[in-house]
Amino acid sequence: MKPVELIKLPIKIEMELFEKKFKDSMQSNVPLLNRITYYIIRRKGKQMRPMFVFLVAKMVSDGGFDERTYRGASVVELIHTATLVHDDVVDDSNRRRGFFSINALWKNKIAVLVGDFLLSKGLLLSIDNGDFDLLKLISIAVREMSEGELLQIEKARKLDISEDIYFDIIRQKTATLIAACCGIGAASVGANEETVLQMRKFGEYIGIAFQIKDDLFDYSDEKIGKPTGIDIKEQKMTLPLIYSLNTCSKKDKAWIINSIKKYNRDKVRVKEVISFVKNHGGIEYTTSKMNEYKNKALAILEQYPDSEYKNSLKTMIDYVVERKI
Repeated sequence: MKPVELIKLPIKIEMELFEKKFKDSMQSNVPLLNRITYYIIRRKGKQMRPMFVFLVAKMVSDGGFDERTYRGASVVELIHTATLVHDDVVDDSNRRRGFFSINALWKNKIAVLVGDFLLSKGLLLSIDNGDFDLLKLISIAVREMSEGELLQIEKARKLDISEDIYFDIIRQKTATLIAACCGIGAASVGANEETVLQMRKFGEYIGIAFQIKDDLFDYSDEKIGKPTGIDIKEQKMTLPLIYSLNTCSKKDKAWIINSIKKYNRDKVRVKEVISFVKNHGGIEYTTSKMNEYKNKALAILEQYPDSEYKNSLKTMIDYVVERKI
């Protein structure tokens, strides 16, 4: 059985019901919007975020569940989908999960409006049902994702990202939404504030490990969904690269920065930068950091009684750091 199917087992029925509720939450009176949202639903990803919401909700409440949990998962998935649609416009990307992106098929103007529509749908789902605690958690995530994206753009211009700034960026850009999923899962079943904060921290640690794993793919020799060296070509400062820049000689540092600024489209030069990072311990250091955050997440889980939901979350953590794509 595939890891994702294994993770889903304790919440299989809930995930099937969620798909229908999520589809209903995207309905509109505008035919064009319905055509586009139908296209989005048909090409959905692994739906890891709703899984986090459901598994955390059940773990902290000893198998309890609430209609609010479904709404919380729908809000998260609506906001996540909105950010993906907007991201493809920002990155000028024509592909998403192996299919054409919304902006490739319907152009940027419509893609931006679709993203706005999904965002408003998510917010209204919480407001209409009085889920203001869940709305606060998701709103914090949206704010932090925007700030993280802008911070990365600002720093990428000068290529002056320190390790501290790197962790700030990925905490806001990637980890904050997974943190919101786990916090919403706990809050949806009436967990106390301390538990909600603890689950947010748990999600944050997993999100950071997830992004670090993504960084490592840029230096992988295996065939994956993402081309090797793409982050270097896009002048993104990843952890293996930052570590190498911080530990090499001034001469080598100048060569790397020059390579990224002026020769980022040169395949031979990009391969040379990848080899340099590998030979200077960048991969080993990054892997150790990823495992550090993985272990922090596991330490939080150990505070909860054993259950099938806890086991699924453990499998989820292993999947995040061992996945091939």
